[in-house]
Amino acid sequence: MDLTVTAYVTYLVISVGLTVWVARTLSRNGRVFLADVLKGNEQLAEAVNHLLVVGFYLVNLGFVALYLKAADAVADTRRLVEALSYKLGVVLLVLGVLHLANVFVLNKIRRRGAMEREQVPPIAPQGWTETSPATGV
Repeated sequence: MDLTVTAYVTYLVISVGLTVWVARTLSRNGRVFLADVLKGNEQLAEAVNHLLVVGFYLVNLGFVALYLKAADAVADTRRLVEALSYKLGVVLLVLGVLHLANVFVLNKIRRRGAMEREQVPPIAPQGWTETSPATGV
């Protein structure tokens, strides 16, 4: 078999495996975080988590597919390893950037929710003042 084809197959297997592993890890561990961000609404947290995972798969697997083509034919084993390490390194960097972007957005949502909770008065109102019929105030 041609070494270039070997490089393609190895790259795809490792990249797809890494993508699936990272997505499952983020999904499993992000579920708790999303439940906190969404004030304990488990059903909404699960739906948002699923949408984030689907988006993660689409972006990363699309990148992996677009990045498949090698610039030159792979002539020997050394070049095969070099090409694979370069391509897989870039895929790992993209996975990391996508993960950090997800965490950044979720942290923004979490902070906004915390600010909204702080705006609620700590003590419920004890009563209401009556309005004057003459002034309407």
